[in-house]
Amino acid sequence: MTDTQNILNVVGITKSFPGVVALEDVDFSLRKGEIHALIGENGAGKSTLIKVLTGVEHPDAGSIELDGRLIQVRSPQHSQELGISTVYQEINLCTNISVAENIMLGFEPYRFGGIDWKKMNALASEAVKRLDVDIDVTQPLGNFSVAIQQMVAIVRSLEVASPKILILDEPTSSLDVNETNQLFGVMRKLKGEGIGIVFITHFLDQVYEITDRITVLRNGKLVGTYNTASLPRIELIGKMLGRSLTELDEVSKAKQKSEQKKDMECLVEAKGLGLTGSIEPIDFELHVSEVVGLAGLLGSGRTEIAKLIFGIDTPDKGSLTIRGKKISHFSPLESLENRIALCPEDRKAEGIVGDLTIRENIILALQARYGWFKFIDTQKQYEIAEKYIKLLGIATPSPDQLVKNLSGGNQQKVILARWLATDPQVLILDEPTRGIDVGAKAEIQKLVLQLANEGKSIIFISSELEEVLRTSHRIVVMRDRKKAAEYPGDVDDHTIIQTMAGIL
Repeated sequence: MTDTQNILNVVGITKSFPGVVALEDVDFSLRKGEIHALIGENGAGKSTLIKVLTGVEHPDAGSIELDGRLIQVRSPQHSQELGISTVYQEINLCTNISVAENIMLGFEPYRFGGIDWKKMNALASEAVKRLDVDIDVTQPLGNFSVAIQQMVAIVRSLEVASPKILILDEPTSSLDVNETNQLFGVMRKLKGEGIGIVFITHFLDQVYEITDRITVLRNGKLVGTYNTASLPRIELIGKMLGRSLTELDEVSKAKQKSEQKKDMECLVEAKGLGLTGSIEPIDFELHVSEVVGLAGLLGSGRTEIAKLIFGIDTPDKGSLTIRGKKISHFSPLESLENRIALCPEDRKAEGIVGDLTIRENIILALQARYGWFKFIDTQKQYEIAEKYIKLLGIATPSPDQLVKNLSGGNQQKVILARWLATDPQVLILDEPTRGIDVGAKAEIQKLVLQLANEGKSIIFISSELEEVLRTSHRIVVMRDRKKAAEYPGDVDDHTIIQTMAGIL
């Protein structure tokens, strides 16, 4: 039974970074003995809120109240001292030392000037048994599954800090069904002890199985907090995706024009293409001059398809054919040779090189295709850069401007320019408009349809359903790393949402 007393009250939290408001006037509360889901697509503000709660970031405005007392979280160590512990998706423990050493690291019992190993092992053994985990704590942590490692991380947080609040950040992303159930058993036990748990996940089945309440964030703002039992799944998905008030008529007109140019010639064909632990076998086709949209929630398998087709990952099932030629060697360089380009989801980590100029960023992929011993001369580099700066309307005084000094929208255009410079036949765009304003989004959407008019084939991935509907000739809906359905581009958004939710 959940206690109705709030252990945590977050009021009006705002946090900005250069060029982006990550959180805007966000409220959040957590009760004793509650499992509370924090939900939202990428860029919704979940990570920033957690960083504020754990002292990694400091808010620009707002207040945090813990047990009825106003607090200012100065650092991650201070957050632990206050009783707020976090277990991250990437487990930050040492796999080469024993479970007991991991649990007691920094808190080892000493005797006669040295570590009392017998006592340490006994304390660690007692700690894991508290969570009904039966393992030999003297064994190296690396001998155990990811699920057990997650639980050891939880045990450590309980032993080190005696937390009132436990934050679990995507703890089930690498777990199978049995391991997830084991973790849920631990979570229920902690809930019964009165610990408040913040559960961040993109698996909606798990949200409905384990949580009491749900808070939804979107674009850095609070959508609302709801009782899990009274919020239908289809409504939750609608709240996560949101709706844009702008109709973007020009994009709609461009799509109608592009529809007439579609070719039935099959350019890319996947048959039973899959990778164990990443994506279930999928059949997929892309025709000449066609835009195929991939719709689905975070973690549904959209990006995994992109990585297989571009050769970042190598499938262990099925086949991939490009222009009738079966692909036997999967690599990004091979894909460039086959005139396939990928504009990645995370432009900061996988896209731009901030300390290089616009010109240098734009010619990177083309230079890689030529090979580093066939250098593109400087004059040619400037010609290429200036061509795409003009074509894409990149706002800059010069091709020699450092990319890190551009706005998010212009950085996105630079990445797009990089891949267009390779003259691809197939262009995979993974969240090409994330984090940019409505005007820049409309420009990129129009450009996608213009490229299709010119004979290019595009795989378009976006978390914004309206965007997928506006730009795609055909839509593949992904759910739980499987292909759930395929629809023509004139399908209505209600059908797509029902398919995402597993109703259709």
